[in-house]
Amino acid sequence: MLVVCAHAKTSDLARYEFEQAHMGTLARIVLYASSREQAERAARAAFDRVTRLDAIMSDYAETSELNRLSQVSGRWVRVSEDLFRVLVISSSIARHTNGAFDITAGRMVRLWRRARRTGEMPSREAIEEARSVTGHKKVRLDSRTRSVKLLCEGMLLDLGGIAKGYAADEALKVIRREGIRSAMVVLGGDIALSDPPPDERGWTITVLSIEPTKDTKEIEVHLLSNCGVSTSGDLEQWVEIGGVRYSHIVDPKTGVGVTGRMSATVIAGNATISDALATAACVLEPERALSVIDKKGAACLILRRSEKGIEWYESKRWRRWNRS
Repeated sequence: MLVVCAHAKTSDLARYEFEQAHMGTLARIVLYASSREQAERAARAAFDRVTRLDAIMSDYAETSELNRLSQVSGRWVRVSEDLFRVLVISSSIARHTNGAFDITAGRMVRLWRRARRTGEMPSREAIEEARSVTGHKKVRLDSRTRSVKLLCEGMLLDLGGIAKGYAADEALKVIRREGIRSAMVVLGGDIALSDPPPDERGWTITVLSIEPTKDTKEIEVHLLSNCGVSTSGDLEQWVEIGGVRYSHIVDPKTGVGVTGRMSATVIAGNATISDALATAACVLEPERALSVIDKKGAACLILRRSEKGIEWYESKRWRRWNRS
């Protein structure tokens, strides 16, 4: 269902908000348009774009293009422009993070998805089997034919660490094509921003504490525009087994869910990149994550729970925006 809320006008534009369920989360669009008709047309087109992308990149839907690709190994398969573009970006981020971000870890992800349902630790044998078919170097990409080859039989691809960011970016492009310059698209923990709201210098984004029930402090990031903002962590998806808390984010090298309370927020040129880097930042040690993200020209804030309380790790670029 489409929900519309028009607020008081600023200059000759009014603020409109829309919400729909997409990609397993609540998708939200905020935009400034000259009329309700223009706003509704743009939002509807943006949501339609997200729906089409979900049909391509979902690892839940058996008929998705991603799952069909995962069923074929050892031969070249021509894929859609969207899927190929995401695979190329994923490969680049995997190399940049030395495998901390790796979309070939689908079997590992499914093991821990089951663990969250059952509360049972995956067996060592199952983890090792998943590791044997994981590795970003085991995928070949041919840009000339827009084709993909998976080198390992049984490999499963998972775009959970990048698909929502890409979908947010693509939805924002659709909104721009409708003549709307100021908009925000939110898909779960991923946000795509275009120009600031009228008469404002930027958007203000709020990042929650990693333990909002105990520490209600919110971190505001000011003056953002034409960028992507993503937060990854274990706030909502986790399982405790044997007194240890495991995140839904899996370390591709060990096959084990990341342990401990933490979150990583990344600001990058677009939400596709911020989404992938935020996932990698949860896997890497904080100082290493900041170094990797800084080299990518992005900004990062990492929060971790320790015996001393919540520890903050900020990149140099982050301090430009963190004015809370």
